[in-house]
Amino acid sequence: MEATRSIERIAASSLPPHTLMARAGLRVAELTRALAPHARRIWIACGPGNNGGDGLVAATHLHRFSRSKGGLDIVVTLCGDPARQPADAAQALQQALAAGVQIQDAPPSSFDFAMDALLGIGGRRPPEGVLAEHLRVLRSSGAPVLSVDLPSGLDAETGVLMRAPGEAAQSPNQRHTLSLLTLKPGLFTADGRDAAGQVWFDDLGAPPCNGVLAQAQLLCGSPRGGAPLRRAHASHKGSYGEVVVIGGQDIAHAGSGMTGAAVLAARAALHGGAGRVYVALLAEAPVETALRWDPICPELMFRSVQALMNTALLQSASVVCGCGGGELVAGILPSVLSQAPTLVLDADALNAIALDSRLQTRLQERRSSGWITVLTPHPLEAARLLGSDTAKVMSDRMAAAQRLSDRFAAICVLKGSGTVISAPGRIPMINASGNAALATAGTGDVLAGMIGSALAIPAGTFEQTVQRVAGAVHQHGSLADRWIQRAGAGHLTASALAEHAC
Repeated sequence: MEATRSIERIAASSLPPHTLMARAGLRVAELTRALAPHARRIWIACGPGNNGGDGLVAATHLHRFSRSKGGLDIVVTLCGDPARQPADAAQALQQALAAGVQIQDAPPSSFDFAMDALLGIGGRRPPEGVLAEHLRVLRSSGAPVLSVDLPSGLDAETGVLMRAPGEAAQSPNQRHTLSLLTLKPGLFTADGRDAAGQVWFDDLGAPPCNGVLAQAQLLCGSPRGGAPLRRAHASHKGSYGEVVVIGGQDIAHAGSGMTGAAVLAARAALHGGAGRVYVALLAEAPVETALRWDPICPELMFRSVQALMNTALLQSASVVCGCGGGELVAGILPSVLSQAPTLVLDADALNAIALDSRLQTRLQERRSSGWITVLTPHPLEAARLLGSDTAKVMSDRMAAAQRLSDRFAAICVLKGSGTVISAPGRIPMINASGNAALATAGTGDVLAGMIGSALAIPAGTFEQTVQRVAGAVHQHGSLADRWIQRAGAGHLTASALAEHAC
């Protein structure tokens, strides 16, 4: 978080001593009052550094408020040796004591609201001793918690939450985080979204940085190039491009059908706006049982894989390959990699590439032709491609996505909480839309189809292509966000998601 610390140093150098902490503590106190207007007891857990100093300033403001209004009990705890506090935090402690704030040794037995000012961005090692115990109480409490700058124990860059051995999962209580000066990437990916809850931002009046993340761009809205194309009146189906979906290994080959994955991707591409969508299923079933049309989307056109190879369609369309393709997809990948200038590789296509160095070489060679490749792995698929494991990928999702982009000269969409979109030589993006409603079978196939649809019309520059991919990812998450906002919407299925992919 060197960028945040640099901004803090620059801002502090132009202001009177202790000004930034004074502003931070006041903002935290104001947000606390807004979030907990009826609380009767508030616990403010302060740590030994400047994050604890922010909490002490907030405690001073809330203590004065409680004295004027009555009926509010402010309980403050402080971990660490006061004699070793940084200058700003030491000043905040002196002012708190002068104002009559009482420092207690232990958390209250009960409280209506809590403030986590234990570590902030200063936490690099797992907490120990009294500090660890206070953090355990905060995490297990059913009361709402407001974290100052960053939930304690959360890595500001990777979003990995440090837990004590044997520590249970966090209580599903209401959580808020007031991020100060800058937004931190870790708030929006990996464990960050659950740990942080609702994220608020305040720049403390520092020179404009617009909340931009130092390590990534945050997608809070549809990015440039991600908006749907305005359809001219004098247009036709050919004006909006074609998508070919190759996948869907059928029951006749493997004894278990995966046809639905390809159909979901194709439906999403169709509803996403593509002019024509073709579906090529692998290992076609006998004539009497073969899928020839989709009764839900009869607009989809089914073709054999053999009929598509070496055709102008494969060379001009946006091709989505791998959705439910099983082991059979490996056999057609050499042709697809060498013939499709615009290609989205998902699921089984990624697994096949991970096992075959020759396919990896062909994948790397595509960029020299100026061709577009998008990889859409989940963490396990990413680990296979990197020759690593899921834990390593999840320990730094942005770094893993960037390694995939650099290794295969491709746009990478690393799926998960805070999906990461990376591309060679560019700052990665973290998508802020989406929720756990997407944790159901088939939603990844829908995303692949939406990306295919977004790329059906050539974007122009590579940067515009990246923005189109990011726009599809954001739209995919936004659909899930709107779904859970609807009263009585029920469980979100991939087929319902595909139907609304526009």
